[in-house]
Amino acid sequence: MKMRKKQFRIGELATKLGVERFVIRFWEKEFNINSYRSQGGQRFYDERDEKKFFRIKELLYDKGFTISGAKKQLTLEKDKHYPASVIAHEQTKFEPAHVNKSPHDTTVESLEEQIMVLQKQLLKLRELL
Repeated sequence: MKMRKKQFRIGELATKLGVERFVIRFWEKEFNINSYRSQGGQRFYDERDEKKFFRIKELLYDKGFTISGAKKQLTLEKDKHYPASVIAHEQTKFEPAHVNKSPHDTTVESLEEQIMVLQKQLLKLRELL
């Protein structure tokens, strides 16, 4: 006997994900996910699609990725250049730039120090992209 994969309609998937249907349609378009369509045009998703949508939701909602960043992360994971979620789990801690105790005591040295801190933070961000 042939086993059929479990399929979900858009409403079922939306409920499982905890998002509105329009969000799924938007993600489908943005992330080039092709759902199965019935002759009547209804969308159907399988368990593999469900996993993709959960990963997208995790990247966007939990990890704070932008759409563009999530696309890049999914491409990295798909291409297996990096283990799954390497970038997603990276946490960059930013130290606040040095601030003088007196707001009127702004010297060239303190400004240069602030620039150095910001440059280091920028390099950390670039490593994550």
